[in-house]
Amino acid sequence: MEIQERDRTIRFELLIVFGLSLGQSAVFSVVNIIGRLTAATPLSAQTSTLNPAASDRPYLDLTLQLLRIFFGLMPVVLALHLLARDRIFPQSLGLDRRRPFFDLGLGAALAAGIGLPGLAFYLAARELGLNTTVVASALNDVWWTVPVLILAAAKNAILEEVLVVGYLMRRLDDLRWRVPAIILTSSVLRGSYHLYQGFGGFIGNIIMGVAFSLLYLRTKRVMPLIIAHTLLDIVAFVGYALLAPHVSWL
Repeated sequence: MEIQERDRTIRFELLIVFGLSLGQSAVFSVVNIIGRLTAATPLSAQTSTLNPAASDRPYLDLTLQLLRIFFGLMPVVLALHLLARDRIFPQSLGLDRRRPFFDLGLGAALAAGIGLPGLAFYLAARELGLNTTVVASALNDVWWTVPVLILAAAKNAILEEVLVVGYLMRRLDDLRWRVPAIILTSSVLRGSYHLYQGFGGFIGNIIMGVAFSLLYLRTKRVMPLIIAHTLLDIVAFVGYALLAPHVSWL
């Protein structure tokens, strides 16, 4: 009876955490792609903007961007708080600074291994009409654009890797799920909240999710994943902001 009650508690906890965060994003993403597919404009002629400006007034825009980043991390705080109540602390997820050189090296290698194939996959999907054109940054050209994009990259990495890998995989293990089902669930969730970009973004992120999940199971550390994801997003966001005015194929 105690096990059944604990399982119900964990399921309800998962519903709350993801209903307030990436699960909610996944639902909106599914509705968004349906809207895109039923629009008169072909999918390949549509755009997806990742970092839009919030205001034409620079300092109001800066304030809103920083608030988005700050409050965007609250689901991570909630998830870690709920784990801590069960005596599961960040260190058990590898969310600490005990192995900085290992984390940095592995994270950088992972980013390098995924980055170029990921870009090629995106360009191919767009050419095949399976993906929108992704506008990685639409912020105004002001002094704080690059720092905010770096913070946004770090926020995305922390939110996704802590919740979709560290937290979700731990909780599904607590529910006694089999490893393949855990990996599949984590990876499909990652792909689903990127579905608004098109099917290239969906499939590419599922592949990335499988790789990240397997690495996490091997190392028991989420920090290399956060570092890799941050580096990937920094290159995408900042690179787009700097190169898009000069490179037509972006």
